[in-house]
Amino acid sequence: MSAQVIPVIVEQHAEEAAFLWSLRDAAVHAPHYSLKDLSGLDDRVEAHLDGLRIAGDEGWSFCEQGLAWEEAGEVFAAAVLAFESGDGKRIEAVINTGCTNRGAFRGLISSLGWLPKNLAIDWIRRLLTANALVHRLLGVAGCAINRYDPGQALLEALNDPDQVLQSRALRTIGELKRRDLMPLLRQRYQSKDDVIRFWSCWSGLLIGDRSALQPVSAFIYRDTPFRERAMQLALRVMDAQNAQNLFKSMVGNNELHRLVLIGVGIQGVPLYIPSLINKMKVPELARVAGEAFSMITGVDLAYEDLEGEWPKGFEVGPSENPEDEDVTLDPDEDLPWPNPSLIHDWWKKNEGRFRIGTRYLCGQPITIETCQRALSSGFQRQRMAASLELALMRPEEPLFEVCAPGFRQLRWLGARS
Repeated sequence: MSAQVIPVIVEQHAEEAAFLWSLRDAAVHAPHYSLKDLSGLDDRVEAHLDGLRIAGDEGWSFCEQGLAWEEAGEVFAAAVLAFESGDGKRIEAVINTGCTNRGAFRGLISSLGWLPKNLAIDWIRRLLTANALVHRLLGVAGCAINRYDPGQALLEALNDPDQVLQSRALRTIGELKRRDLMPLLRQRYQSKDDVIRFWSCWSGLLIGDRSALQPVSAFIYRDTPFRERAMQLALRVMDAQNAQNLFKSMVGNNELHRLVLIGVGIQGVPLYIPSLINKMKVPELARVAGEAFSMITGVDLAYEDLEGEWPKGFEVGPSENPEDEDVTLDPDEDLPWPNPSLIHDWWKKNEGRFRIGTRYLCGQPITIETCQRALSSGFQRQRMAASLELALMRPEEPLFEVCAPGFRQLRWLGARS
């Protein structure tokens, strides 16, 4: 070992790179992270990766030890070093570990999105032509995260008999806007397999095929993992009357009230704001109603001092009681508590700025320009909304990847301005 390498420091770099990546994996979907926040977190991840690079073989040794945990963060850190090294044995080790579970595979995919694009594409091309199915799956996922069009290889993945690879290819078609493959998407709109049917319709609708709206909307009425994702896209395409009918059909089911409030934020019309303010009085729905209000109006409840207090006696998420078997996390943990009275007063002063019948995002009518601003200055969920809106308004432009490394997103946005 080199005299300049201090093992305890290198070990810390490996642990921190994995830990911070896990934080950023949650942050990309968090309601309180902006692009600036994400970029700062990513810079910290990169600093620890750089420490591992400088340590050379010793840095890899600690990453290799971390693979024993089979966790996504450890796989990510090791994979970045392995792909950068070009060492076949190291790459085999990280791919073998990364394929042990879904979480670890996420770290593996993320590493391909972290590498310099030319290097990532070089590895993606090799993965796409590999014999092993999981390697080809990783290659297609790598194409998506890099917004790299692999040409014929995507068609081959789409026609693969494995449904997992097929479904990832279907999703990638929409993300890349491969309009030439639209006929193949339409062939799968009526598939008996939920996953195949959803991703074919999702991609078709994203590319601009309005005939996919009905089959995408059908997923909103069913308790499947695709319900909210279907809402995120369908409600941006539906006309106001159909959206209203959808909400009416859902409000009769208490278990769907939360989804209705999310849907109101997606649709972005000010007509429902009085109802949102009223729902802020219900502890179980208050924070998600507050987020929908912010999604439409652009108001930062914390910054504008419109926050309230945690309701007395209200409990959610795991308790400190060891006999409590409910370990479900609080889905609204990072959202501020709204103060309905203060927000009501704010709305009375400002409602004249909002036109009934116009859709809003972050306080502005939805246009290409306002969505581009939201991509630069909004919080992550607002940025995801802006990305989908832009993709629908520009059917030939790839879906903007708001989960990419922050330093890369800043470069993309700078090139657009």
